[in-house]
Amino acid sequence: MAARMITKKASVDDAKKLSGPEKAAVILLSLGEEHTRLWQGLDDDEVKEISQAMASLGTVSAQVVEELLVEFVSGMSGSGAVMGSFEQTQRLLNSFMPADRVEGLMEEIRGPAGRTMWDKLGNVNEAVLANYLKNEYPQTVAVVLSKVKPDHAARVLTALPEDFALECVQRMLRMEPVQREILDKIEQTLRTEFMSNLARTSKRDSHEAMADIFNSFDRQTEARFIGALEERNRESAERIRALMFVFEDLNKLDPGGVQTLLRSVEKDSLGLALKGASETLREMFFTNMSERASKIMREDMESMGPVRLKDVDTAQMAMVQVAKDLAARGEIMLAGASGDDELIY
Repeated sequence: MAARMITKKASVDDAKKLSGPEKAAVILLSLGEEHTRLWQGLDDDEVKEISQAMASLGTVSAQVVEELLVEFVSGMSGSGAVMGSFEQTQRLLNSFMPADRVEGLMEEIRGPAGRTMWDKLGNVNEAVLANYLKNEYPQTVAVVLSKVKPDHAARVLTALPEDFALECVQRMLRMEPVQREILDKIEQTLRTEFMSNLARTSKRDSHEAMADIFNSFDRQTEARFIGALEERNRESAERIRALMFVFEDLNKLDPGGVQTLLRSVEKDSLGLALKGASETLREMFFTNMSERASKIMREDMESMGPVRLKDVDTAQMAMVQVAKDLAARGEIMLAGASGDDELIY
């Protein structure tokens, strides 16, 4: 049998002499086995072509490897810049992780700060947490409050309806050690139904950013821009309108939220803002004041006489901003203009 001739390829010392597949082969060899996931982005023909080039590559000098890596990085920064975001990170993780594990990781990343679920609950404002827990079974609330720090549990109990809070206290007094399975189920429920809502507004897109800008327009400018946008892109205009939080949306506040907002707004500004409000919204604010404060506010509004629309817009925008600031600190909850139940923090 005739011996086969095996030709060994000479050392590569000039990057310009390499073909595209050979350059790719050098890059992938340099990255090593730790980055084998890069191969998953190639189709079968590309894998075959690069593998063939790699098998017959021979020795590549360190200078050539360095040149190719510099070329690769330069190409990335010049034409393929990458941007990190919650959405990009979640998509990447979903490509190789189970969905439940990805959701847990993303919830950890978004916060509120804390390593465990109970740490996280300790960083949630007591009024926000109480507003969620008041719709749960007293036994569930008892378990949750037994796991958070005593001072935080005390504040949450104070924020709950009194009869419900007393029932929870009684359950806590009679409570026996909780089985691990039950505790895990409660944690999972909190993660999926409560903490995920806390994190949702981290997911911002261009329409949300534009909605914030539109919120800062006066009425005439807002109407002009929305009208012009509707003619060019009705879908975007409708989406922005749904995402906008306007003064009339304050009627979705619960009584505790209204009272918190009232304590944070200057009385003169409140009266001016209510001059341009609907009767329903006015009454909502008046019913959350004392009878004396409500009477004084009505008299102050009457004594203002006619006011400029521009001044009313300014007062209303300022009041909306105060509400957003309170929501960002977790002191009140705002329902979006779209009318769904998502919470904004």
